[in-house]
Amino acid sequence: MMKTTGFTLVDLLVLIVYLLAVLVAGLYFSKKEMSGKEFFKGDGSVPWYVTSVSIFATMLSPISFLGLAGNSYAGSWILWFAQLGMVIAIPLAIKYVLPIFARMDIDTAYDYLERRFEAKSLRVISALLFIVYQLGRMSIIMYLPSVGLAKLTGIDINILIILMGVIAIVYSYTGGLKSVLWTDFIQGVILSGGALIALFVLIKDIDGGMGAIAEQLAHGKFIAPTEKWFDPNILSGSIFLIIFGSGLTIFSSYASSQDLVQRFTTTQNIKKLNKMLFTNGVLSLGVATVFYLIGTGLYVFYQLQNVSEATKAIPRDQIFIYFIAYQLPVGVTGIILAAIYAAAQSTISTGLNSVATSWTLDIQEVVAKEMSDKVRTRIAQIVSLLVGIFSIVVAIVMAHSDIKSAYEWFNGFMGLVLGLLGGIFILGFVTKKANKQGAYAALIVATIVMVCIKYVLPPEAVNYWAYSFISISVSLVVGYVVSLLTGNKASAPQFTTIHDIPEILADKSWEKRH
Repeated sequence: MMKTTGFTLVDLLVLIVYLLAVLVAGLYFSKKEMSGKEFFKGDGSVPWYVTSVSIFATMLSPISFLGLAGNSYAGSWILWFAQLGMVIAIPLAIKYVLPIFARMDIDTAYDYLERRFEAKSLRVISALLFIVYQLGRMSIIMYLPSVGLAKLTGIDINILIILMGVIAIVYSYTGGLKSVLWTDFIQGVILSGGALIALFVLIKDIDGGMGAIAEQLAHGKFIAPTEKWFDPNILSGSIFLIIFGSGLTIFSSYASSQDLVQRFTTTQNIKKLNKMLFTNGVLSLGVATVFYLIGTGLYVFYQLQNVSEATKAIPRDQIFIYFIAYQLPVGVTGIILAAIYAAAQSTISTGLNSVATSWTLDIQEVVAKEMSDKVRTRIAQIVSLLVGIFSIVVAIVMAHSDIKSAYEWFNGFMGLVLGLLGGIFILGFVTKKANKQGAYAALIVATIVMVCIKYVLPPEAVNYWAYSFISISVSLVVGYVVSLLTGNKASAPQFTTIHDIPEILADKSWEKRH
């Protein structure tokens, strides 16, 4: 039976208890003072499975939490196949990326670029692109879920944004990466548990239960009749392109996105790194499947069995939160809202820590003289604090103005540019001949090509899922040709390309460290 009110006092208490628990947990794991590399990489005491769940929680934002269910509610499961891109990305990362990163003992993702291409400026440029992208992303992630929560709970949106930001700032500032990893782990568990509870309640409320959902999946809700498994025009939309394009995108993120690469720097043990990535893949695919089942279940519940004008008018990305508010038992609503908050906070805390790390190690230390561990840590803490405050302010401004669309454009543009970095990393991995002139040329030309494709050509000309394939291909071709033309008498530094993998794996002396 539908509740008469969406958010009760009990739900509010559950949400408050959750926020306090996360804050206490973050402070607990930061009780040992972290400095220097311990602040940026942890102290080696965090289990691999905690880091794995942290990667999962980082990649799944609150926008995904609500959006995945909305996709299958309004349409089919075609975008679920993007999760299968991990079947491509994870084996490639395990075979080619993790051994190189572990053997080099990199400090950041962009440390690799400097050492591979012997170009400090390339490291600084790449770090700046990542930082600007993260600033926009964190602001949006603070703003968007707070809008829905404010409408549902009646709590002022400013308070929700400030709470979300302040709690993330506190444990990011005090305990560095270790606190972030452990709190991300807790929030990843809450997120997954909340999704499973919601699915269980939904199946119970549907006449026919899981059988009714399966029937819809068999009659067009899994794959619509108009959706193609394969299209000879590889730039056109198809399930094959979604899997392939997603695989390249995820692989590029594993190689070039500091918020993910930072997790790989917590250990040099290749077996732990492999388990870390494999577990993350299983978690991501499993939880995404739960969300898509929820979406199809919501379609059965609201479009077939409990049809009303009110639910017809609800946007697809808000239908899940509507169900959470009015169909879940008192108290359980609070748990699921805590899960949404968890998805936001894990992404924000990771963003704060990765930006602080990248600014300190990729920019401050590269352009300035050598710094002590104490100075590095202090700079990172100040940056974390300032970036957190900046993101809170921007999110509040967005909540009281009409600049949302501008920020969405900004976020999409920077995400496109950041994705181009993956091509530079892959160029460095696959050929010893690539030099810094080739890397710069690859970044510039690929950026021009992708901006033209995205903002000049008609949207239907090139499917979004082909972007990674195009940008990586352009980067490889341009980078290799320019490297040959400009000459590269010196070989690539040791342990920086996939050609070094046999030698890396044969050397067991480093593998057991950390």
